[in-house]
Amino acid sequence: MTRWMWGGVLTACLAISGCSGLGTLSRATAPTDLYTLTPKSTFSSGLPRISQQLLVSEPTASSAVNTDQVAVQPTPYQFEYLPRARWVDRAPVMLQTLLIESYENSGKVAAVGRSSVGLRPDYLIVSDLREFQARIPKVETEEVALEVHVMLNMKIVDNFDDRIIGSKSFEEILYAPSDDMDDVVLVFDNALGKAMRKSVEWSVKTIYSHQQRNPRPSLR
Repeated sequence: MTRWMWGGVLTACLAISGCSGLGTLSRATAPTDLYTLTPKSTFSSGLPRISQQLLVSEPTASSAVNTDQVAVQPTPYQFEYLPRARWVDRAPVMLQTLLIESYENSGKVAAVGRSSVGLRPDYLIVSDLREFQARIPKVETEEVALEVHVMLNMKIVDNFDDRIIGSKSFEEILYAPSDDMDDVVLVFDNALGKAMRKSVEWSVKTIYSHQQRNPRPSLR
């Protein structure tokens, strides 16, 4: 089968598992494949360096994508999840870790951490993961099995006077050539990577410009 019929596959799995206790047991003991994504490590050579400390909050997300399950959207009004395939953590937690590592990899931020460690930051990075799912493309072709939709909204909060100094959304829609899970994960990685790179570069530039206009010592 060259292409998964997402809704049909999921419905069939649920139906089979509900037919008998043995079916349910088999589904419960079947191995689950875990997948992870990668942080960004390459950025614009002209990116300025900032001396301020950043804190990256755990992104908010709707219940549809606030999960470690791989979400698929067979119709604009429906969410389902792939059987026996999961992310290594809930999508917002995974994104928080990847953003922190991406800021660190940029080499342009003095210090960055997560909200749970009790740091006193100069700026807060507050984000909302609005889209993080695979979809059946509107126009199906032999070259495109499905599309991956990622959308991240990022806000920068100046912790000195507790106000938002910038807000922007970063959206990527990329296409997978097959329904093989390795291809699907690679497209998720590319789509999220593009959104993260743009969001990191935008936030560093925004903080740098704001600091130039409003010079003040670090809160550290």
